[in-house]
Amino acid sequence: MRKIGAALGKAGELWSFPHMPNQVPTYFHLHLISDATGETLTTMAKAAAVQYAQVRPIEHVHPLVRTAKQLERVLKEVEQAPGIVLYTIVKKELIEEIEQRCRALKVPALHVLEPIMKVFESYLGAPQTPVVAGQHLVDADYFRRIDALNFAMAHDDGQLPEDLSTADIIILGVSRTSKTPTSIYLAQRGYKTANLPLVPSIELPAALTKPHTAFVVGLVASPERIAEIRRNRVHFLTDRDLGNYVDRTQIANEIAHSKRLCLRHGWPVIDVTRRSVEETAAAIIRLLHDRQERAGAAAGIDDD
Repeated sequence: MRKIGAALGKAGELWSFPHMPNQVPTYFHLHLISDATGETLTTMAKAAAVQYAQVRPIEHVHPLVRTAKQLERVLKEVEQAPGIVLYTIVKKELIEEIEQRCRALKVPALHVLEPIMKVFESYLGAPQTPVVAGQHLVDADYFRRIDALNFAMAHDDGQLPEDLSTADIIILGVSRTSKTPTSIYLAQRGYKTANLPLVPSIELPAALTKPHTAFVVGLVASPERIAEIRRNRVHFLTDRDLGNYVDRTQIANEIAHSKRLCLRHGWPVIDVTRRSVEETAAAIIRLLHDRQERAGAAAGIDDD
């Protein structure tokens, strides 16, 4: 019988998909139970499920499960559509109920944060103090992220160019290099991010060429990729020279101009042709941290 996924329960059972021998399943049910929003669990589950491209998961997301009554409704759904159960629950009695019921139903159940918490506990030498939805507490970090989101929206696509000195990150790039979604993603991570379009015939804002502390990065992509994206949205544009907008040669010139501009100012460039927004943001954060480390090291040398 083909194993499509394995999860170790408390007894260390190895579970397998109940289907006919030599028959590859086309789908499976995936139950995600959380006492918070379920975002963490959904992300982790997606990272695992994508490794099995030949089998489609049917997700059943159960957020804000905090009482026995709420859990009972969820477990009835698990019973009706058996499959893998992943959960992030804090209350011990709810965990025990999930494990007991899943064993009775002969479906795998895994507390996905438990291995991570054991590492923390072992290294820190202190037991955990469970907090329901602790990652969503309304604290200083929460308000910092909200502030960053407001900043990103107010400084999208070249708005408020005179206020760039207050940004943490400034993204430059020609049209359709994912500047806005990358800015929003970075803002969700707490970075005040502005983005500006690069057009060969338009000068950079004065605030960008004056001394500032923002980290500036340029985004580029292949002319073919940009042309494809622009063609897909041409029908939304009525006030531009659409011929030049989607012309590959013109796009190549725009990209070349972007690269020369960034080189002249010493700004790093990231090719986003084959990158997701998340990967682009991660690359920007890494470059930002590298700059901060170099600045810290230089400051340390100066202090000596």
